[in-house]
Amino acid sequence: MSDPNPSRAIATLVEQQRIAAFSTSHAGAPAASLVAYALDAPATGALLHLSDLAAHTRNLRHEPRAALLIHEPDGDPRADPQTLARLALSGRVARIATDDPDYAAARASYLARLPHAGPRFAFGDFQLYRLAIDDVAYVGGFARAARLTPAEFASIMRTGAPGAGETP
Repeated sequence: MSDPNPSRAIATLVEQQRIAAFSTSHAGAPAASLVAYALDAPATGALLHLSDLAAHTRNLRHEPRAALLIHEPDGDPRADPQTLARLALSGRVARIATDDPDYAAARASYLARLPHAGPRFAFGDFQLYRLAIDDVAYVGGFARAARLTPAEFASIMRTGAPGAGETP
């Protein structure tokens, strides 16, 4: 990639954007929605707090594969939107049961990033889900793209950048 520090750009993008386009499908029909997200502590999964009433949640019951698209806001209408940085995280989504040993930590991570979501944890139709990241695609602008392994992405998110001299 030509970005002098793509790792820092990736970490900044994820840290600054709390919402993402969420892509699911059912019976071959694609669907997209907007969701809030947080990363789990090891940065190997994206946490989602979803309503059972939402179409994307119903889709996940039939097809657990999904993707999140995190992107820079389109703040300048004169600029070329194809130069906006974006990151696609894809994998399988599974509900985290309240009796799961990882539930408390996942809930804490989600609420640390999105404290306003706290009251929804009392709603019976909202459940905590985890997208286990198995593919990461980054585009830092025109002609600046890279695929990262889940381990590379997790390392970037835990440290802000890989070791000196490394590139994702």
